[in-house]
Amino acid sequence: MIQWVELVVFGLLFLLVTVLGFVASRWQSSGSSMDHLDEWGLGGRRFGAWITWFLVGGDLYTAYTFVAVPALMFGAGALGFYALPYTVVLYPIVFLPVLRLWSVSRVHGYVTPADFVRGRYGSSLLAFIVALTGIVATMPYIALQLVGLEAVLRTMGLNGTGFAGHLPLLIAFVILAVYTYQSGLRAPALIAFVKDILIYLVILVAVIYLPARLGGWSAIFGAAEQKFAQPNPTTGQPTGSILLTGNNQLQYITLALGSALALFLYPHSLTGVLASRGRDVLKKNMVALPAYSLLLGLLALLGFVAIAAGSKPITNNATGRPDTNTIIPVLFDGQFPDWFAGVAYAAIGIGALVPAAIMSIAAANLWTRNIYKEYLHKAASPQQEARQAKLASLVVKFGAVAFVLFVDPQFSIDLQLIGGVIILQTLPAVAIALYTRWLHRWALVAGWVVGMGYGLYLLYLIPNPAAGKAHFGGSALTLDKLTVVGWHPFAGSTVQIYVGFVALVLNLVVAVVVSAILHAAKVAPGSDATAGTDYHADEGSSRLKPVADTPVH
Repeated sequence: MIQWVELVVFGLLFLLVTVLGFVASRWQSSGSSMDHLDEWGLGGRRFGAWITWFLVGGDLYTAYTFVAVPALMFGAGALGFYALPYTVVLYPIVFLPVLRLWSVSRVHGYVTPADFVRGRYGSSLLAFIVALTGIVATMPYIALQLVGLEAVLRTMGLNGTGFAGHLPLLIAFVILAVYTYQSGLRAPALIAFVKDILIYLVILVAVIYLPARLGGWSAIFGAAEQKFAQPNPTTGQPTGSILLTGNNQLQYITLALGSALALFLYPHSLTGVLASRGRDVLKKNMVALPAYSLLLGLLALLGFVAIAAGSKPITNNATGRPDTNTIIPVLFDGQFPDWFAGVAYAAIGIGALVPAAIMSIAAANLWTRNIYKEYLHKAASPQQEARQAKLASLVVKFGAVAFVLFVDPQFSIDLQLIGGVIILQTLPAVAIALYTRWLHRWALVAGWVVGMGYGLYLLYLIPNPAAGKAHFGGSALTLDKLTVVGWHPFAGSTVQIYVGFVALVLNLVVAVVVSAILHAAKVAPGSDATAGTDYHADEGSSRLKPVADTPVH
């Protein structure tokens, strides 16, 4: 049954952000046209502290985060809380690297992390690998924003079967595609203000009002503990726990650390960094962005609140199975007045549009600069680059829609976890290269091949008995399945570990060993277009390349 009050409130707020998306092309504009990647893809590289805070926050804390983290807490318990420590340790880790990346990118006019790799190593192949990895890892991430948006639409009663069930989602993404095409990065940057205000409002009300309504946090944790003690009918094991166990503590640690290392390797994260005005802006943001971690911690606890409230996932009429991603929308629907539930749904829905737009722009920039211009049209003008990026952003968005239409959304969640394994393999070529070129470019290629291949092989070995999957059932590998040329060093162990961490370690070992061999053999390391002082240039420096200047390869 359609919830008309909720749908009307949701529709009005969605209309507001649509208008903002279309007028954004003239916001923060210096009069330059959108026919340059600096303007369309990086917002003119002039965003200040507040805009960057909302943009990067809106980019990193997505609708999937708001829907899936509490859903994971609802389904598995304490393990879902890994998202909190990972966002706490993230900012100290990336504080200095993002400053160096901003500086060298502004001096040379780099638009993507693959641009930096191209200049640092003089290798178009290595840049291509980094670009392709970024695009592949980003695609399922965009699809997951659709999963969050669909969860909200489904809860409001738009839960049809077949293509009709996806039509509202398709309409929403057509609108998103059009205003992103017109306004570029300025559209999600402006909309992020609305999204974050709504999210903070909803969560602060929820964590004060709902516990008071349900008997306090003691009753909530008690209900969660009772639920997790019940055995899973498929596996016969407890469904979860409110505390970590001996089997998942290592997984928790490596998943948190691996996720922290991966997050700013995603091209959409670095797009927000490169769009900022200067190093001081980034310093302020690395200090202020952990405020979102407080929000995330409160959000995660709503998974336990949903247990105490007796919320049940809505059955997806397209698949005939319960959709766990609907658990928080269902909680809001049952506990809030209709009008406020509509506000909450708008916060989640708009929270899907902001990162989806930034991700599609970042993927389009990679395609344009590091594949199209590098291999297909070397003489492309800035105008041709911008046009190509706009078209690519449309392809990426509708590719993500097609992904949701034709692939089981539950499998797309598994792919998001796989996405972290994939993007981590670019850490040596991007993050370590900001400090040293000792790792040889061919060793980086070898490390990427081995790390990626081994990581995907280990992911293939992971089953998910609860979902009936024999392979690609998640990212937690039992140590007894860890193989080294047929040898099982941890045979019989039930302890789990994050596959991305294992693959990254192997990648680094191969890169170091092969680098030592190539240096000993005196194999040319390739030319470096950057200089030491490039990594410290700041706003106002004469070394900075003018915004919207003609790119040089």
